[in-house]
Amino acid sequence: MPRRDQRRWGECYLRGLMLDGRRKSIQPMAERLPDGNMQALQQFVNQSPWDPLPVRRRIAERLCKAISPEVWVIDDVSFPKCGTASVGVARQYCGALGKRANCQVAVSVHAATDTASCPLEWELFLPEEWMQDQQRRRRAQVPDEVGHVSKTRLALGLLDRLAGQGLAVPVIVADAGYGRSVSLRLALEERGWSYVVAVDPKEIARPAAAEPHLPEYGGLGPPTLPRYREAARPLTSIVDSDTRFESVTWRQGSKGTMTSRFTVLEVRPSGKEATRTAQEAAGGRSRWNGVLPLRTLLIEQPEDAAEPTGYWMTNLPATTPIADLVRWAKMRWRIEHDYRELKHGLGLDHFEGRTWRGWHHHVTLVTAAQAFLTLRRLDPKAPMPA
Repeated sequence: MPRRDQRRWGECYLRGLMLDGRRKSIQPMAERLPDGNMQALQQFVNQSPWDPLPVRRRIAERLCKAISPEVWVIDDVSFPKCGTASVGVARQYCGALGKRANCQVAVSVHAATDTASCPLEWELFLPEEWMQDQQRRRRAQVPDEVGHVSKTRLALGLLDRLAGQGLAVPVIVADAGYGRSVSLRLALEERGWSYVVAVDPKEIARPAAAEPHLPEYGGLGPPTLPRYREAARPLTSIVDSDTRFESVTWRQGSKGTMTSRFTVLEVRPSGKEATRTAQEAAGGRSRWNGVLPLRTLLIEQPEDAAEPTGYWMTNLPATTPIADLVRWAKMRWRIEHDYRELKHGLGLDHFEGRTWRGWHHHVTLVTAAQAFLTLRRLDPKAPMPA
């Protein structure tokens, strides 16, 4: 932050977020802090022109160096709201309530290991209805260049921003809300990044051994193209009685070791997007040999379950140790720890401002507070001055 007063009120705001108190909105924080000034804090968060991106960039650089993340986790979080004035608010699915409700939704990327994690980047999702209401956009001070972008594209933009900082991109992890997007998976592959993402069991694929054949040309119409003899099947039908599962332990939980049964299979994703991309890679539909690329599928079926309970797709080779695949797939649990601390401890969802700038300032400062606490946990015995 370039100005001394910005740094002063930034430090004051951070103390307000980290000190005890049920409510972490500006007024109660100002009342609790000995040097608190509600008007000054309001101006600092809602009107001050400081750019939050360099702040988050510095946090990402420092935390990635301290944590050495094994994965970056894509996720989103919702904030229930009353009224229609808060930036990005709309009636949409609200994960915090488990149903459609009036809320804001933000996409985030987190660095994580089994022992530490911290958010690195954020972006507020702007619903489509905000595109047509110019008066509403002006009141919330939404920049002209900001429009309606899908959550998967927002997530990809955040990853590009982090990679553009020169940070080493580890394995990308996401739940099925993002993993079911074939276009996102293909975009990650185009960038040369590895991923382990949950997928919808209804996604269709073919076994690795499936081979296309070229039907005989009948003499009329365009030339015949290669095709598979059998139709693609949902992932749920890929597992049969011959599939062998093995027990894998991925971490120590509060009630003992976390263990379940897993298997790794090779499949050929066969949806429209996968087929279209394979044709484009071959130089066109007429040049495609009909072979769909292989991908690795991780499947979980606990001992007491009659059928699989989890499916993850990855572009890592099937020879990757299954223990690594399971650990990365399950490492998304750390994000629940982040959100619990960010919301209940640091007031992530207590912001009462209504503007685009104010919201991004607030989440940046909450991220800084959580990053500070993460660093303290990693090094609790900081050296004392001589």
